[in-house]
Amino acid sequence: MSAYNGLLSTFPKEIKIFIASFVVVLSIGFYTGLLFVNETSSVGPAGIEENYLGNEDDENAALMKFKKSNREMLTIVHTHILSMSLIFFLLGALVWMTQLPRSAKLFLTVEPFLSVILTFGGIYFLWSGILWMKYVVIFSGILMTMTFMVSSLTVLYQLTKKKTAIH
Repeated sequence: MSAYNGLLSTFPKEIKIFIASFVVVLSIGFYTGLLFVNETSSVGPAGIEENYLGNEDDENAALMKFKKSNREMLTIVHTHILSMSLIFFLLGALVWMTQLPRSAKLFLTVEPFLSVILTFGGIYFLWSGILWMKYVVIFSGILMTMTFMVSSLTVLYQLTKKKTAIH
């Protein structure tokens, strides 16, 4: 039995399969959420604004949307911040077990928490009438997605590496 040094490459094959299964299913859930966002709003600034503030003034709108209620907004913000923080905590714990440089690990594990706050806090402020927050929401949402993608692919790649010797 080889020694474990805290790196994913040293884990037994069965644990690697378990972790890879988790990351793949987590990724399916994450990207399905992005598909849902694409279905419920246009990805651009106007679509994001319309999704939360409604389009009641547009008589030519193909689909009538109404401004979300305070209860709907609190539910969206609350559930997304809680669930996304758990997603990024678990994925981040796996990132810390990779062979990336410490600075890259720090960025990939802290940035998503900032993006979660900026994205969902930004949505709430947009709904509150601070319309320029739609740009913060777009930027932080893209950054959060890119960080998720890099982190999950890094973890999956590290799981394919052969066991390394302990120094």
